[in-house]
Amino acid sequence: MKSDKGEATAARNRKRRSSVKAHGGRSRRTRKALLAIGASVLGGGALIGALVHYEKEMPPLLAEQLPKADSVLVEKAQRRLSLMRNGQAYRSYPISLGPEPVGHKQREGDLRTPEGHYLIDWRNPHSCCYKSLHISYPNAGDERRAAERGDDPGGLIMIHGQPNGWGWMSWLAPHLYRTHGCIAVRNTAMEEIWNAVNDGTPIEIRP
Repeated sequence: MKSDKGEATAARNRKRRSSVKAHGGRSRRTRKALLAIGASVLGGGALIGALVHYEKEMPPLLAEQLPKADSVLVEKAQRRLSLMRNGQAYRSYPISLGPEPVGHKQREGDLRTPEGHYLIDWRNPHSCCYKSLHISYPNAGDERRAAERGDDPGGLIMIHGQPNGWGWMSWLAPHLYRTHGCIAVRNTAMEEIWNAVNDGTPIEIRP
């Protein structure tokens, strides 16, 4: 009887030791996996931090020096901005618009982009969106029509880059980013446009 009890106790002890060993192995594997995930997250965070840090330094290094444009053409339906010289487009860029891209801007907050003929009349090198060029909307006609409707025509329509801190994801911008009626391009494109377009340059925005 004692022999049977001793064997049963030994068997239980062996089972416990086997269970503890297996659990210990799983714990070690779990710790290794967590360490690997942590290292990956930290490495990814460091990479993103570096990209954010250098996002304003890289576009001038990547941008081409282009001839000066004598006009700018925006084609809303094609989501395209073109630099023009002697009536010909010599460089084009994909653009992002607001969530209501169809139709001329009527009032403040309608999220539309104006249509018609305007000027690039000033610029902001310290924009919230890399750099920006101001479009001279509203003109006298826009203000008159808005007043007749009793509306505020809105304003501050810009060509600009990506929101600061997100320029490293600008390759996704044409697919995901939506403006409030402005015209957004990637930061390297904005650098080229900034250098090629002087204040006073005409801009035509087509439907």
